Amino acid sequence: MTRSAVISRSTNETKIQIALALDGGPLTLTQSIFQDKAYNHDGPAAQATSAQVIDVNSGIGFLDHMLHALAKHAGWSLIVECIGDLHIDDHHTAEDVGIALGQTFYQALGQVKGVKRFGSGFAPLDEALSRAVVDLSNRPFAVIELGLKREMLGQLSCEMIPHVMESFAQGAHITMHVDCLRGTNDHHRAESAFKALAVAIKEATSSNGTNDVPSTKGVLF
Repeated sequence: MTRSAVISRSTNETKIQIALALDGGPLTLTQSIFQDKAYNHDGPAAQATSAQVIDVNSGIGFLDHMLHALAKHAGWSLIVECIGDLHIDDHHTAEDVGIALGQTFYQALGQVKGVKRFGSGFAPLDEALSRAVVDLSNRPFAVIELGLKREMLGQLSCEMIPHVMESFAQGAHITMHVDCLRGTNDHHRAESAFKALAVAIKEATSSNGTNDVPSTKGVLF
């Protein structure tokens, strides 16, 4: 069964289209929201292999970099397109991409059954080390503690980085705890956090060898 979804989300602040395949493989969009866009997967946050297709273009380079890392290490194929009101600031774009990505994940995953449900992961990046724990609970909640000190990373406000994760958790209907345990470089701290989250999500969405709902209640909604 293919675990994939495509969503479009448009507001007065952003226009977003996302395609996601949780188990990787070929992926494309019927029509891009960007005029004359060719899917040659050669952008700075794009990568095409036999196992995965990743192409992220939110208009914010550092956010693209983080979502590229998330998709790569979670084993996803992912296309993200966003046209946002960046003439105002980065808030609406970053928040809405997080929400839309979560909604796409929720649709692609479908009913929570036959999967491990819980996942945890650690990821280092040089001196930085982050930990993530995930529950596919249908109970959206996020605790994100990254300890970032800079105001900006590229064109992304550091305050928006945990908010992107929180927005993803809300859209995905999952519980997430992500914290950076140590590190002095904010780029490393943020990137290790996204990679740890990817490892945790990959475990949580992997098969448990049954077709059962992984809950004593018998349902997860």
